[in-house]
Amino acid sequence: LEIVQHLDHRGAIGADPMAGDGAGILVQLPDAFIRKVFGKQGIEVPAKGDYAIGMVFLPRDHKLRDLAIKAVEKTTAEEGQILLGWRDVPTDSNMLGETVKPNEPVIKQVLIQRGPDTPDNAAFERKLYVIRKQAHHALWDKDEGSWQDFYFPSMSSATIVYKGMVLAPNLAKYYVDFQDPDFATAIALFHQRFSTNTFPSWRLAQPFRFLCHNGEINTMRGNVNWMNARRHNMSSKILGDDLEKLWPLIGDGSSDSSTFDNALELLVMGGYSLCHAMMLMIPEAWKDNPLMEPKRRAFYEYFSALMEPWDGPAAMAFTNGKQIAATLDRNGLRPARYIVTDDGLVVMASEVGVLPIPEEKIVQKWRLQPGKMLVVDLEEHRIISDEEVKSELADEYPYQEWLDKTQIHISHLPPEIGPMAADPKTLLDLQQAFGYNREDLKFFLEPMAEDGLDPVGSMGRDFPLAMLSDRPRMLSDYFFQNFAQVTNPPIDPIREELVMSLVSFIGPRPDLLDLGHGGEHKRLEVDQPIMSNADLERIRRIENHVDGSFRTYTLDICYQNSGPSRQTMAQAIDRICRQAEKVVREQGYNIIILSDRGMDADNVAVPALLATGAVHHHLIREGLRTEVGLVVETGEARRVHDFCLLAGYGAEAMNPYLAFDTISNIVAEKDTGLTEEKAHKAYIKAVCKGMLKVMSKMGISTYQSYCGAQIFDAVGLSQEFIDAYFTGTATKVEGAGISEIAEETERRHGLAFGDAPIYRSDLDVGGDLAFRIRGEEHVWTPETIGTLQHAVRSANYKLFKSYTSKVNDQTSKLKNLRGLFDLKPVGKAVPLDEVEPASEIVKRFATGAMSFGSISWEAHTTLAIAMNRIGGRSNTGEGGEDEVRYKPLPNGDSMKSRIKQVASGRFGVTTEYLVNADDLQIKMAQGAKPGEGGQLPGHKVDDWIARVRHSTPGVGLISPPPHHDIYSIEDLAQLIHDLKNVNPKARISVKLVSEVGVGTVAAGVSKAYSDHVTISGHDGGTGASPLTSILNAGGPWELGLAETHQTLVMNALRGRIAVQVDGGLRTGRDIVIGALLGADEFGFATSALIAEGCIMMRK
Repeated sequence: LEIVQHLDHRGAIGADPMAGDGAGILVQLPDAFIRKVFGKQGIEVPAKGDYAIGMVFLPRDHKLRDLAIKAVEKTTAEEGQILLGWRDVPTDSNMLGETVKPNEPVIKQVLIQRGPDTPDNAAFERKLYVIRKQAHHALWDKDEGSWQDFYFPSMSSATIVYKGMVLAPNLAKYYVDFQDPDFATAIALFHQRFSTNTFPSWRLAQPFRFLCHNGEINTMRGNVNWMNARRHNMSSKILGDDLEKLWPLIGDGSSDSSTFDNALELLVMGGYSLCHAMMLMIPEAWKDNPLMEPKRRAFYEYFSALMEPWDGPAAMAFTNGKQIAATLDRNGLRPARYIVTDDGLVVMASEVGVLPIPEEKIVQKWRLQPGKMLVVDLEEHRIISDEEVKSELADEYPYQEWLDKTQIHISHLPPEIGPMAADPKTLLDLQQAFGYNREDLKFFLEPMAEDGLDPVGSMGRDFPLAMLSDRPRMLSDYFFQNFAQVTNPPIDPIREELVMSLVSFIGPRPDLLDLGHGGEHKRLEVDQPIMSNADLERIRRIENHVDGSFRTYTLDICYQNSGPSRQTMAQAIDRICRQAEKVVREQGYNIIILSDRGMDADNVAVPALLATGAVHHHLIREGLRTEVGLVVETGEARRVHDFCLLAGYGAEAMNPYLAFDTISNIVAEKDTGLTEEKAHKAYIKAVCKGMLKVMSKMGISTYQSYCGAQIFDAVGLSQEFIDAYFTGTATKVEGAGISEIAEETERRHGLAFGDAPIYRSDLDVGGDLAFRIRGEEHVWTPETIGTLQHAVRSANYKLFKSYTSKVNDQTSKLKNLRGLFDLKPVGKAVPLDEVEPASEIVKRFATGAMSFGSISWEAHTTLAIAMNRIGGRSNTGEGGEDEVRYKPLPNGDSMKSRIKQVASGRFGVTTEYLVNADDLQIKMAQGAKPGEGGQLPGHKVDDWIARVRHSTPGVGLISPPPHHDIYSIEDLAQLIHDLKNVNPKARISVKLVSEVGVGTVAAGVSKAYSDHVTISGHDGGTGASPLTSILNAGGPWELGLAETHQTLVMNALRGRIAVQVDGGLRTGRDIVIGALLGADEFGFATSALIAEGCIMMRK
């Protein structure tokens, strides 16, 4: 309890000074105390180990509370256990904040005795697990909304959890039990919560039943889906018929940590030891680790086919009451330090010094390392080393022998010949039907095949969202990648290459709870998920080579939209899902290839992404997904984003046959000096590099974790469509459904196989990456750029109004979400002299964070001088600032940027730099490339730029994706604190990027005492970024800003933080809409550069 007090600074306090995000402690059952307090009620407590205490949060409503109590009593009796009585847990509500008191549950303890037919303590624990689940489902399944206050923090014969929405120092005062001298325990797990991914609540306070967690599980959606998918093929000798009573297995978890706890509990109850289960869920990096002992590597490799890692930064402390242990994730991205004293005390916490222990008593002092485990065994009275724990488990079964018998690597199968490439005319028809354009060839496929790199672009996106476009857009354009910011760090894929893996397993997964029959299930392994045409044929014909262990079924995903066999796309998807279910359930196939190779003039291909998502989720709902592997053979996928989406919605491998045919055609037509084989390999390499970068943006290390993880937001797809085919994906602005997606697909197909003159011999121009006649609409066109530059050079307001009307007019061509808004006059107009004058409004303006080096000295200083003249702010960007700019010019102008940015590379960040600022902005993400760092090529780093950045001339500069000193919200709070001490007069700002959930992150930033937050839109500009990020990551600022403002208001935090918006602001109308949605301040970057003369080459 003293440690919990000392960790007070690691938790969060909102608007209510008495309300924290949650604190708690998990201890052994205090046997003497339990006997005393229940004895006072006349209840005799059975022998230790033969009774359990359930800690229960109950609704305040009397009727609901009585129903909950009856449900517990009924299920206890049904499961053959004996309920001896209830106890009211004494609490002191004076320790709660006013905002928390209305939500305070009624807290009771229930005493349960082991039944006569329950043979031992382990069986008793399993029955308690079933009682808890059954009691929940008896009520939740009827009316889930009313029962959120009914929750079991713990129910065990070994441990008990006390937790709540209290400040850490008040925990001991709130729970009066702690003040009793008989309340004794040999262990304690303690936690102080800082919530940035869910709103705080009583049930989400930690610890949970087995663990407490500092970190973030980034793959939770996928992990939950895969767990639910195991329903049909999961059985357990230990749990027996009780297993069926537990579904959904992880139903009561609404945060990543509680969901993880649910899954860990299932594994432990199903027969795994606590440490074994944790090694399954958070494995070490084993794939390319030459230092790992072979037996341990075989252990990890074997279990990697049973369960995908629960990936993300994690320091986990866990206990079953007999052992207490802790482990770190494979990256070691959370702090965990421990000491051992000479009298056998072990203390492990996120920092040293949580207890005042004299130095002479300490016999060991160290930290947990990536993937390692610290175990204290209370029965053996010793610390068990990581090496001993894991060696013992690795020796338990002959894992290498099992692997040798069951493992099939695709490269070891006999070679096959892929299909012939299409002739030029057929190739053109296929390319057009699958939405290819000239930009796909010139800016994606060609450079990828030549250089083996994910292509780079600049200046951001200024074309319409897919749902607003007049052109038939690809389904993938409706989805945007999620990314890590603040609550967890993106991974640095260069520095952390060792822990990144694209290994994928294709086919059925063994029964997770069958521990002893490991040599019976064959497993097909690939080093990366992009299959060449020949490799796909190996999978298609695999039955001939592996004793019938694998049977592959090619499922055609095309349909006829005319003629006697006419189907709608919805009917076609229904047919495809039913056929997939049938071949798995009835015909014994265990690999399905979803193929659109049958697409021709008469047959339209269902978008491969739609077919994959639909089949994946249909099989999950039927409990069959882990009995079959999904491979996608498609002409649609060609860009990195396409493959990420297919993977995110369940594809274990993908074959982009049309991309390969197109590259073969490029090689044949152009004198590139490449062979077809080299070009295909380079393309696969480029896609794999791009996928690793996208995974790392979300803090995910392995393809197995990414597969099915659904780490995307949709913009412009209807909820009905999402629920049916992409279940669990967020879509805050609805729009297209199955009929609209079908219409777009069929329109593309009609143009491809029709007789339109412009498509007879060439592809569509595209026009996403640059303005093209007959291409996609752009905001920045030669006309708008020219009009703006003429207007500002001649100070011609009439011409400027002409520019704004061109940009604002979206009556016929919608370009962004704000174009859908009509400004509505309310009542009588206010006289102009009562409105904030223009001279004051411009003080709310700032120019964007563009570094010296990415733009010239002249461009950079011009912006600074201009903003200082009008009282606005310019931003240094992440390149530092030459000290000569701190001195005023002879005419009184100043070249000093009032906003100094602190980015992950910390280029040019010195004390002098920091004190010469009005605002200090911590850049956690950038709109054009969230989850990635900035980059300046070596040829741009001359002596001057190198001096300002404190770097070496000629050496390229890359900012890492994360700040390597900010791996959590607590770390960010520390940097905010440090910057306030360096420059007490400056406002501290945090820059975030719009995505679903950014409001909760912004609330966390406010609780970390930031004075200012910037919400950037995905259409912001950049000097250089992978095109995948520019086009497909982040979200519109309108959504992020509205969510941020509303979340801050809801949590009574809006008054203590200023909100700025940037990313594609161009006119006064944009500012008005930004203000209406909640912004105080406004940032301009691209428009400011164009105003000072940029001609927007987009190169």
